[in-house]
Amino acid sequence: MKRRTLFAAAAGIVAAPALHAQPREVVLGLSMVKSGPLKSPGEATETAVDIAIGEINAGGGIAGRQVRLIKFDTGSDPRQAATAVQKFARDDNALAVIGPFSSGEAAVAFPVGERLGIVQVSTSSSAPGLTGSNTYAWRMTEDEGKQFGRLLTSLQRKNIPAARAEIIFISDERVSAITATQFYPPLLRERGIAFGEPVSFQYRSFDIAPQVTQILQRQPQVVALAATPDGAGKVLRELRRQGFRGRVIGSQIFADPNSVELFGPEGDGMLIVAGFWWDRNDATRAFTVKYREENVRRGLPQKKIPHHSDAQAYDTAFLLKQAMERAGITGDPARLAAERTAIRDALQGIRFTGVTGENTCFDAARDAELPGFIVEIRNQEWSLFDQFPADACS
Repeated sequence: MKRRTLFAAAAGIVAAPALHAQPREVVLGLSMVKSGPLKSPGEATETAVDIAIGEINAGGGIAGRQVRLIKFDTGSDPRQAATAVQKFARDDNALAVIGPFSSGEAAVAFPVGERLGIVQVSTSSSAPGLTGSNTYAWRMTEDEGKQFGRLLTSLQRKNIPAARAEIIFISDERVSAITATQFYPPLLRERGIAFGEPVSFQYRSFDIAPQVTQILQRQPQVVALAATPDGAGKVLRELRRQGFRGRVIGSQIFADPNSVELFGPEGDGMLIVAGFWWDRNDATRAFTVKYREENVRRGLPQKKIPHHSDAQAYDTAFLLKQAMERAGITGDPARLAAERTAIRDALQGIRFTGVTGENTCFDAARDAELPGFIVEIRNQEWSLFDQFPADACS
């Protein structure tokens, strides 16, 4: 009897830790840009995602499990975006990935994620058609062409003179080049706006006076610009130096509220479009306050208002939480492949509400249907000029 009692007691000692075992964690990857040519619009994505993960963990995590976020700075390099998803999938046992950031990165990383069977939700890429047949590729972003079309509609309904336009763009930045050569022309043509051959300059160009002189010789009423924020600043300064007083318009590429100081007074009157407006409601204002305060702590005091890609990254964390709980994930390493696929399947038909919008859905290409906010720079501040609701999903 004594021997049986001792054996039972010993068994109890062995079993006791299992009763108090910590629940499995949920691992997510963050493919972000904190260096390279996209550093300016991308570096505070980390802030936005960290805020979201902090809120999720404080609220009990995902399915009762705390989230561990593993980060990878791609340096704006598409090859590194492919490396990032491989690392998350093979080395870190991540269930899903927030990112990649840009369209160039998504074009390379999405097929890799498809082969590995892991969901990636891009937070900024907006060139149409990038998801293709990659069923694990999703985007919490709105189509670049659709957003620019909304801006042109706004010009018409606000009676902004725009019968003649010219296009200028950065030739060696993927999204700028695609936007200026493939999306701007048909959209301008569709609205009966005359324009000449698009004029290009390189990202590292110091003097763009010849290109600006060329487009101003055609006497445009508006100049359609496709560039990163620093490139846009160069064009704005040269346009104003040469006496252009018309409107400069652009799509989401350089719709960065924190670039107002970079543009200076030359940016006044510019019209751009974004998928997020910080002052839309209590939730967007609360997020903006947290974002600003956290950036001050991180030594980024210039990041005062969330870029639309920051808001989309914040929402992506909560979107994945919703999909994971819908999929019934457990974080069990033995079920990793199956749970990754379950997350993909749970995203099908999902409806999501966040700071970017209410009841957001995804179209057949797995892109989010987001609203469009036309922003005017006035007195070196962002001002809401016009807005469009998100398109309905079928």
